[in-house]
This record gives sequence, C-alpha cells and structure tokens, in this order.
Amino acid sequence: MENKAEYISMGYWQDAWRRLKQNKAAMAGLVTIVVIILIAVFGPLFCKMTYFDQDMNNVNKGPCSEFWFGTDNLGRDMLVRTMYGARISLAIGFMASIINLCIGVVYGGVSGFVGGKVDRIMMNIVDVIYSVPSMLYVILLMVVLKPGLMNIFVAMGIAFWIGMARMVRGQILALKEQEFVLAARTIGASNSRILFRHLLPNSVGTIVVMLSLAIPSAIFTEAFLSFIGLGVSAPMASWGVMASEGVNSMRAYPYQLFFPAMGITITLLAFNFFSEGLREILDPRMRR
Repeated sequence: MENKAEYISMGYWQDAWRRLKQNKAAMAGLVTIVVIILIAVFGPLFCKMTYFDQDMNNVNKGPCSEFWFGTDNLGRDMLVRTMYGARISLAIGFMASIINLCIGVVYGGVSGFVGGKVDRIMMNIVDVIYSVPSMLYVILLMVVLKPGLMNIFVAMGIAFWIGMARMVRGQILALKEQEFVLAARTIGASNSRILFRHLLPNSVGTIVVMLSLAIPSAIFTEAFLSFIGLGVSAPMASWGVMASEGVNSMRAYPYQLFFPAMGITITLLAFNFFSEGLREILDPRMRR
C-alpha cells in the first residue's frame, strides 16, 4: 500500500522521468546527446588548432596519435572540424525547435481556440504551405537568400513550424470543450489567460515530443543543404560541408567522409531514440 500511495503522489514530470529511466534506448539516446553537446561546446577549447587553421606539412594525413581523425586536403585537423560541425548542427537543431515553439505553438493555439472563420482561414494558409514539401521550401529560400548560417535560420523559421501548428491546433480543439475551461470562463478568465495558462500547458506533452522530433529533422536538413552547397559557406566547418569535401576524395582518403558521416548518424540516431522514448511516455495515445 505504501508503494502504491507513493506512486499516486508522484507529479506528472516525476512520473515521466521515472518511466523514461526505464526505457534503455531513450536513456542511451539522452546520454549520447549530452556527450555530443559537451564535446561540441568544450572540445575545441582543448585543441591547438581551430577549424580553419591549415598545416600544409600534414596534408591528407591519416588518423594517428597527433591527428586522431586525420587531416584534409588543406592540412586542417578533422577532429577539430568535426567538433565545430557538431556546434553548427546542434545550434540549427535547437534554433528550429525554438522557432517551432514561438510560431507553431502560438499559431496553432490561436487557430484552434478561436475557431470559426478565423480557424478556417488560418488552416487554409497552413494547408497551402503544407502541400509543398518543407525541404523544397528550404532549398528555394536558400537559393534566394544565398548560403549562410543566419539564412538557414530564416529558412527553417519559415518552413518548419507548420507541423507543430497543426498538432497544437488539434490538441486545443480537443481540450477547449473540457470542464476546466468552462470553470475558467465562469470565474471571468480572459481568452488569452485560458489559452496560455490552461490549454497550452495541458498540451505540453505533445509539444515537447514535437520539439524533440524537429531537432534531428533540422540537423539532417542543414547537412543536406551544406552537402549540395546551399548551407554554411567554407571554410566554416559543418558536417554537410565536410561530407561534401570527403566525397571527392573518398577512394583515396575514406576517413575524410567517414567521420562527418559518423557524427551525423550518431546524432540523428540519439535524437530519434530519445524522441521515440518521449513519445511513448508523454503522448496520451501511447501511454499504457
């Protein structure tokens, strides 16, 4: 009985954390994400070279004790460039999530809460944008805006909030007829207070899951754009840029492609495992 009482007294997030710790794949993904973040932030501080320093005496040198990941065709340290590439990929991934949170949540929340003609107009706009693949939007925007890190943020901001808006709108439509909303109206709560203090907080589980899924999608998009020459510009280190350069010398120096590809793969797998674990825990349709 004591154990049962203790379980019932757990808060929502305490119970979510307890269940997350029981999911080995999700915890492995979380630990990997934390390690990648620490390496990306602090790793370059312990290296003698920066991502753009060239050493023509060590051109195309394979992995060794001096250069753990080898060097590229300009004598740049591949380990340092891989760590800087992690910085860019993570920055873009988290920025896409912030944009999702700021635009998608508010847009979808207002559309679902107001309803009626306003909802139809807002969702018609979303449907038009959603009918075209987001990758195509991003590519077209990058062609117009020109390659660059800030322009990637802008392109992501325009194209990546649609899915979040649709999901939040559906959640609000389901919640706004609940009794607690009627109770809030009865005591004189304003529409904005009902939306931002009652409805959106009750959708936080779905929002968190969508945010976690947006990060690997944004990382892959940046890598693809950089690979085809529409992402960050050289000499800035990016996993996509490094992979693009490594393809040209893949036969003679395969490690130049292997390490950035490994960084992309491990990061995407870690976020996907963690996101799937969150979805099983926080999504009401998945909870047992």
